Amino acid sequence: MGDEEAPAFSRLAVDTESLSRAEFVYQKLWQGIQDGEFHSGQRLREAELALRLKVSRTPVREALRRLTSEGLIEFAPSRGMMIVELDKQQVRELYALRETLEGAAARFAAQHASPSEISALEELLERQDRTAMPSEEAARLNRRFHNAIHEAAHNRYLVLSLRQLYASLALLPGTTFTAPGRITSAREEHGTILMAIQDRDAMRAEAAARRHIENAGRIRMQMMFEG
Repeated sequence: MGDEEAPAFSRLAVDTESLSRAEFVYQKLWQGIQDGEFHSGQRLREAELALRLKVSRTPVREALRRLTSEGLIEFAPSRGMMIVELDKQQVRELYALRETLEGAAARFAAQHASPSEISALEELLERQDRTAMPSEEAARLNRRFHNAIHEAAHNRYLVLSLRQLYASLALLPGTTFTAPGRITSAREEHGTILMAIQDRDAMRAEAAARRHIENAGRIRMQMMFEG
């Protein structure tokens, strides 16, 4: 009986190790996409990734399959696996969804944010007062401000949805904060959102957040497809 059980245990150990390696590869690739290490249209070869990450091709294949299901990687018949290149319609769809989700996050934050979370938002807003800051720093502070609202919403499922959305947004080149006047206008829009959250006015907070993303989406479309 003992001899019959041992192989099953060994198979379980191998499967668990394989899964952990696939998760490791997935996290490395996912973070690389977020950090701009991989760019839209870049081809991904299993053998090269396996060598680079010091794993076999099996966990690489599993990680690529998972990223494909999340819309970050696609298979092109002539090129193989590659980082997704977003077209005009996809960008419109991303920002339409972002407008809805960010609006919901602001609404929930107005209802559920703790005093310490509101104070953190106030501090982040103060850091955005410098209109002469580099666009990269403005983008970083913008992300932190939105992340703080997401956390203050206290809705884990909304946070998960926003995480996936932001993963896709990372495929977009550059930042809207390079547009003339955008650093100043975004700071003012953030102030309007925060004021509504401070006043516990859920409807006003949602409307302000949706306007903010609508403006960002319009600038993004102009940068990518009209310039």
